[in-house]
Amino acid sequence: MKQTLIRGSLVYDGSGAPPREADILIREDRIEAIGSGLAAGIEDSADAEIVDAAGKIVCPGFVDIHRHCDAAVLISPDFGDIELAQGITSTVMGNCGMAPVPFNPQYKDEAYSYIEPMVGKIPPGLPFENYSVYADGLRSLELPLNMGFLAGAGAIKTAVKGFAKTPFSKIEMERTCDYIREAMTAGAFGLSFGIMYQSECYSSRQELIAQAKIAASFGGVLCTHIRGEGDSLCSSVEEMIAVAAAAEIPLNISHFKATGIKNWRSAIFRAIECIGTARSKGQKVTADFYPYTGGSTTLMSLLPPSALEDTLGGTLEKLAGPGGKEFLRRELGREHPGWDNMALSIGWDRVLISSVYLSEHDDYNGRNMKEIAAEKGFSDPADLLTDLLLSEGGRTGIIVLSMAAEDVDEICRLPWTALISDSLYGSGANPHPRLYGAFPRLLREYVRERKILTMEEAIHKMTAMPAERLGIRQRGRLEPSYYADMVIFDPENFTDHADYVHPKQKATGMDLVMINGVVVRRNDETLSSAGRFLKKN
Repeated sequence: MKQTLIRGSLVYDGSGAPPREADILIREDRIEAIGSGLAAGIEDSADAEIVDAAGKIVCPGFVDIHRHCDAAVLISPDFGDIELAQGITSTVMGNCGMAPVPFNPQYKDEAYSYIEPMVGKIPPGLPFENYSVYADGLRSLELPLNMGFLAGAGAIKTAVKGFAKTPFSKIEMERTCDYIREAMTAGAFGLSFGIMYQSECYSSRQELIAQAKIAASFGGVLCTHIRGEGDSLCSSVEEMIAVAAAAEIPLNISHFKATGIKNWRSAIFRAIECIGTARSKGQKVTADFYPYTGGSTTLMSLLPPSALEDTLGGTLEKLAGPGGKEFLRRELGREHPGWDNMALSIGWDRVLISSVYLSEHDDYNGRNMKEIAAEKGFSDPADLLTDLLLSEGGRTGIIVLSMAAEDVDEICRLPWTALISDSLYGSGANPHPRLYGAFPRLLREYVRERKILTMEEAIHKMTAMPAERLGIRQRGRLEPSYYADMVIFDPENFTDHADYVHPKQKATGMDLVMINGVVVRRNDETLSSAGRFLKKN
């Protein structure tokens, strides 16, 4: 029987409690005991490994419940390396309603083009036909991390009816609910909405409630990218609280933030108050965040609702037609109720190009749209937007520097916010730095340097809190009988290096990463794969 003893460590168990000095005994894939005097009888055992962790922190492996690696896990040969470098041992996909599964051949091409900036280019032949096939595909892999998924409502709606603006017919809603049931049966932890994106932006409240009720009947959670995070932040939070209450399902608001310069240091407080009111009435409402002031998304998200048609092709055809460029310039010059106009709220100089489809645009990467427009002779950055959308078919990725650091600090301190990365895997040469550094960044900047959180608070937000929120069983804590997912590091050495200028920089200083009792990374070198498919039930 394989045994491992981690000796002399400072143990943060993930609960938020202060640390204690203790040894940890592991047998096979589980923690057997935590305490003192555990070395007796193990030193002479031939199958035992003793890890000296004196002066180091030992805590649960980090749990990232929001990464867009739905396809990367299947197609990227080095997937897992940048995750393990950060100490991430478990992750959950299918967020923001967007995923490559399920697909309908009728709509697949435009659906995959739409989500390419999020999940990457999707080759044919992957197990995305439905959730049962997808779950079997994940089980068949040597997973570098423990991995689970949410059912993406946007992906399901697109599979059922494409990007159509029309309400669900009775048959379409029945097919939608069948997909959600299949996902939950296959092990999904719940349902995700991405209500600012096509085609979910057209869904009515009653349609959202009907879908959420199916996930609720399986004990799932609802994770949602709300309709608006700027001028409509409060009304968007209220909308989802009402949907979750009607469906009787726990609600987690994804990447909670306030965007738009005029909303800084004001809207977030009203949204927090709204959530606090719901929580005081007993409703299960939580949120998560990432420790950056910039977000990352697709260039298509900059299009106002008035510019969108029932298909991606239809939208692009409209922009390419007579007066299309002038139409978009005019629409981006005004406010649209219920939709965040980034061109007005933060300005084109805060919109950076992160990934391009055509090599002729490679020099756009990492630069803002105001600068590019001036250099390339566009009279208005809106014309550059039109040009990019038409030439690249909507496949361009962007970073939007839309938040105030003080607001992020405020969200970070809340006792009900967990850390996520919201990492995108289609961001080409200039991805958001959170892909490489979100978890060590929280410990470096928010704990060690600025002391926004204590170490135990930060670790709780990175381990037990997200695991419990989604119902990931027996992970996220260091307790006897829990799976032996854990990390060992010196807090002075473990750090991030990625920034907006040089984003592809791996974290360093992680001494050891263990998954299911197997040492998978040691001294910044990945050694093996020991992840498992995670499921709700």
